[in-house]
Amino acid sequence: MAKYKETMSNVDTAWLQMDRPTNLMMIASFMTFEGQPDFDRVVSTIERRFLSFDRFRQRVVPPRMPFGSYTWEQDTHFDIRAHVHRVALPAPGDKNALQDFMSDLTSTPLDRSRPLWQFYVVEGYGNGWVLAARLHHAIADGIALMRVLLSMTDFSADAPLPPAEDEEHPASQRRGLLRSATGVVTRPASSLLRATRATAGVALHQSLETFRHPGRLVDLARMGADNATTLARMALRSPDPQTMFRGELGISKRCAWSSVIPLAEVKKIGRALDGTVNDVLLAAVAGGLRRYLQANNQPVDGVNIRALVPVNLRPLDAPLELGNRFGLIFPTLPVGAANIHERFLEMRRHMNEIKDSPEAIVAYGVLYALGMTPLDIESLFLDFFGSKSTAVMTNVPGPQFQLYFAGSPMREIMAWVPQSGGLGMGVSILSYNGGVMVGVTTDAGLVPDPHHIIDEIEIEFEAQKHLVSQLDTSGS
Repeated sequence: MAKYKETMSNVDTAWLQMDRPTNLMMIASFMTFEGQPDFDRVVSTIERRFLSFDRFRQRVVPPRMPFGSYTWEQDTHFDIRAHVHRVALPAPGDKNALQDFMSDLTSTPLDRSRPLWQFYVVEGYGNGWVLAARLHHAIADGIALMRVLLSMTDFSADAPLPPAEDEEHPASQRRGLLRSATGVVTRPASSLLRATRATAGVALHQSLETFRHPGRLVDLARMGADNATTLARMALRSPDPQTMFRGELGISKRCAWSSVIPLAEVKKIGRALDGTVNDVLLAAVAGGLRRYLQANNQPVDGVNIRALVPVNLRPLDAPLELGNRFGLIFPTLPVGAANIHERFLEMRRHMNEIKDSPEAIVAYGVLYALGMTPLDIESLFLDFFGSKSTAVMTNVPGPQFQLYFAGSPMREIMAWVPQSGGLGMGVSILSYNGGVMVGVTTDAGLVPDPHHIIDEIEIEFEAQKHLVSQLDTSGS
């Protein structure tokens, strides 16, 4: 039985209230497929799998009294046809056309009078089609929503749909059947979670209690886990340098993404340079941003910028649940390092330093507190911490095997989390079936051509491969 009314959690409320015309709190994604879509089967798949979660039939209702809580309430007029749309790309239906379409989606707010999600069956993309999605961050974080999207996929093209009768196959059972396919995305982008999960139970509880009662901040000194020191260090960081990636935001966004990079090549570079896959990809992003700044005659010497990176705080074996359960870390991207090997070593050093920090846990406590504050105070916090970074960045490892949706083989998958506060750039790294893609979304007024950033990231990756070949030659 679906719940008719449910109080929204503090953290989910924080993400709802972060919505701004210049930065919409939506997670946008797309999956590309071979062949032609069976639209009726697509709708049936969404109805029987996606809608097995009550939340996607619920709309947000604001509090009726000051300082009251937002609630999730059943949309009594729910109509799936208001959420699943069929469109076609304009000719020639190429990557540029899809990038324009995704840019428009990320710039357009969701209708708050309805459940906060939309799907688009996009036809005419070369010889295939696309399933694009927009889902509000208040529903869940990127990790959880990625698991939901993947829970709609199958291991074969002819896999049957689950029966429509909920009594025969409850939602919990259907999710359990799909856990083996989707469980991989609960793993963090690096070893960060393994470093924090041992203390997460105690530290998270302490953080939440402290932020629930701000007057008890002094108690942090006695709580241990370096929470107070971490919070102070986060607050006292100097603002990020002023680059063309920062500035006054507009409403329009621009999206771009790379071609598929073989994951085996990324792993080879990591092994050769004594680093992780994450180190390789983040260093490639840092180098790509440096090259883009140089191409636009911007200063780069000594320029280091921070990224705001979500870190999953769920246990690795946690069942699929909605909601927001993540912390934040602020790794430094060594844009100012002139040498490609130096950039990698600096990136590796920054990530190693942050792995043992309780930063992600403390940041979760801050997000919890923001959900309890008036909107104007929340905005001050967002602007303050937003000044400490330049971009939001995610790295999500997806399934490393072929998946199918509504009978069609899935070729690619990409997703972006929103940029909170005054941040104007998001970078997404997502792997699937032996390949990895890098996506960039930007404020159109600041960076109208993110595809050029993608070009530079791909050039940097090729330079990393060349560096490894040189090291192999010199070592032989």
